[in-house]
Amino acid sequence: RFDSTVGANTVLMPFGGKFQKTPTQGMVAKLPVLNGETTTASIMTHGFVPELSAWSPYHGAQYAVLLSVAKLVALGGRREDAYLTLQEYFERLNSKESWGKPVAALLGAYKAQKELEIGAIGGKDSMSGTFMDLTVPPTLVSFAVGTAHVDNIVSQDLKGVDHRLVFFDVPRMYDDTPDWDRFKENCEVLQEQIEKGRVYSAYVVDQGGIPEAVTKMALGNNIGVKFDKYAERAIFQPALGAFIVEVDIKAVNYLLELPGLKVIGVTQANPVIEWADQSVSLKEIQAAYEAPLNDIFPMRAPNGVGEAVAYIHDQHAKPRSASLGAKPKVLIPVFPGTNCEFDSARAFERAGAETDIVIIRNQTPEQLKESIDVIKTKLAESQILMFPGGFSAGDEPDGSGKFMATLFRNPYLAEGLENLLYKQDGLVLGICNGFQALIKLGLLPGGHIETLTADHPTLTYNTIGRHLSRMVNTKVISTKSPWMSDAKAGEIYTVPISHGEGRFIASPQQVLEFNKTGQIATQYVDFDGIASMDSRFNPNQSVAAIEGIYSPDGRVFGKMAHSERCGAGISKNIPGLLEMPIFTSGVKYFK
Repeated sequence: RFDSTVGANTVLMPFGGKFQKTPTQGMVAKLPVLNGETTTASIMTHGFVPELSAWSPYHGAQYAVLLSVAKLVALGGRREDAYLTLQEYFERLNSKESWGKPVAALLGAYKAQKELEIGAIGGKDSMSGTFMDLTVPPTLVSFAVGTAHVDNIVSQDLKGVDHRLVFFDVPRMYDDTPDWDRFKENCEVLQEQIEKGRVYSAYVVDQGGIPEAVTKMALGNNIGVKFDKYAERAIFQPALGAFIVEVDIKAVNYLLELPGLKVIGVTQANPVIEWADQSVSLKEIQAAYEAPLNDIFPMRAPNGVGEAVAYIHDQHAKPRSASLGAKPKVLIPVFPGTNCEFDSARAFERAGAETDIVIIRNQTPEQLKESIDVIKTKLAESQILMFPGGFSAGDEPDGSGKFMATLFRNPYLAEGLENLLYKQDGLVLGICNGFQALIKLGLLPGGHIETLTADHPTLTYNTIGRHLSRMVNTKVISTKSPWMSDAKAGEIYTVPISHGEGRFIASPQQVLEFNKTGQIATQYVDFDGIASMDSRFNPNQSVAAIEGIYSPDGRVFGKMAHSERCGAGISKNIPGLLEMPIFTSGVKYFK
């Protein structure tokens, strides 16, 4: 149930590339700010090799520190700016041998810190990992943290063909500990190359070795790799903490002048991994990679059936008769469980609006009455009402969005909402949980608050039976709304989703009517822009692949994907157009 985009600060998604298959080796997110923009990102990585630590806690701790720092550098951080925190977990201390394991691990970690001149804060320490005759392996996990400019952040997915993969090895000393001098030199070279913009991607070799690292780099964009002769000798050797760096032919000529750096492969359009006279397709590798847990935790729902054809309506709504003469005011009510109010406000403010976040207090009947009075007053002063995403009232009772809808069925608020739309010439937007509220309120698809009937369109549980958090491709189908005045019909945007109840349901007759009236705003589509019931692209299995709809006049817009969670430096490892111009269009309507 992890929400990878909440807060609108995620610089690198957990899985990158067009196909979202390359795992990111750390967490990278912009520092949260309420006002303005920041270009500073926080980085957190970790290192731990269980088998190595079981063999020697001293060696395991050194390589845990090395791996955490290496991953931080590969993501765009600086070694000398990093800090560490260590988490230890060992068996019960009841003998000389059991006492020796944490001592050896801490000595190893201390050696690594001295070599790198990096300090550490102790994390959670536990010496109780014993149950009867079972004990945990000696465990010291190193976490590295630091900051970097978002422009210097590098992802792990291969970016193009005919690029060279350069191998930065970390030799082992006579006692099998890392050559720390070489490692520091590697970090300095990589940091310099990243800051000069020469690095397309970088990956740290972990316990799976070079084949695992290169394969995971390749899966994100389905780019193949042909290993060269040097790799044939080194490919199956342990290479913990080594960098594999993707550069073009210009950068590789400079790097090969440095000692110890070797080209181990070339990227290619053919989606296969080639080594010596052997090859394996990325399709085969991906199937093997995904197979072990897929029966228990399916990656996607079964494909649905039915038509997903929608008619393009490339006819923009009529502009407003007169300018507002000031910044439009956006009212954003916050319910218990809402989590997108700041993201939504920031998106509107970037577009030139003035936002007003109002918290709905419901601990007592008196507080609720006061909140209703405040919202009623604010509605009369606003031009836009925005229902933000989240999980209002924990998606209870009996489904998401009902608490928000129930409150706005209050006669005072219902009247204020109708006045906003049809007397004040205003607009309403609902995203995710807000879309659910608009549906439950009856404001969509009809444009007016109404009592729901059994055949009313609704939003219900994803067919996969769990929360989904990922990026999807959505296509603008209709521009017959003020919310799409800056968009073009047919444009495709890559936008994050995060919901457990996002499957739009309507009857075939209703879908046909939406098609005729241009109310289908956006659809889930594949890489070619074709809407379908393929769950790779329509993950919640919405009927007709519908992602968003309008009211008949386009004033009310509800959609599932979180367009407010996009911005500068966000989701850098996902290609495509990320910023759908909803907020700029809505604000522009009043100017």
